[in-house]
Amino acid sequence: MLAFSGCYYGGGDKERSELGKIRKKWKTLHESHPDKARRHGRCPLSPEEVGLMLRSLGYGEDIHIYVASGEIYGGEETLSPLKALFPNFYTKDTLASKDELEPFSAFSSRMAALDFIVCDESDVFVTNNHGNMAKILAGRRRYFGHKSTIRPNGRKLYRLFLNRNYMSHKEFVYRVNKYQKGFMGEPKEIGPSWGVFHENPSPCICEKADNSTGGEILHSTSRLETSSRLTSTNDDDDTPEDPEVDVLLSD
Repeated sequence: MLAFSGCYYGGGDKERSELGKIRKKWKTLHESHPDKARRHGRCPLSPEEVGLMLRSLGYGEDIHIYVASGEIYGGEETLSPLKALFPNFYTKDTLASKDELEPFSAFSSRMAALDFIVCDESDVFVTNNHGNMAKILAGRRRYFGHKSTIRPNGRKLYRLFLNRNYMSHKEFVYRVNKYQKGFMGEPKEIGPSWGVFHENPSPCICEKADNSTGGEILHSTSRLETSSRLTSTNDDDDTPEDPEVDVLLSD
């Protein structure tokens, strides 16, 4: 996913070279402009940034995190800051044995289905990319009761992470919470637009629902899921997994 995003995370020439080789295999990909993509909020947060955001939103180290992804670019070194913030860290590989995963591991869509089920059942879901799977999960969770779904406000958080060493921790936490308003999966965070004039009486089936149905989001015992698997609308269930496609950053 990192290669497809065209984003850069400070890995120097090695990162540019490795991800560049992956991008060249798909000639339809646009020319990458990492700085522009980051400014416009189109780049996934790094694992460390995800951890800092969640801590600022009130999640403590006692919660359980399930990371839904393929191979993480940078491996353990990339994930270590997130694990330090949230020690109760899980993936498919830590929860299931090799034998249990054997029927699924050769097929990317089957592995994605396992992640989908866990993420859909989670108390809180954090989407850290703009892929199809993340969008489907966010929509499904909204439709079935507005279960908490956090979408990082990448455009705002980008500059905040750049400048976090120049402000107090209290100021950083305040700004994270401020920027994330409207990105936490509340029923009313997306209002009607000109494109829904034909939907009567309202495009939202929960228009008159009690505000309390949104629920309290910050639970210290919540189970948090983060998804960063690249999916496709024409992903066939019996398509062999391409190891290059699953070079993902994380969430």
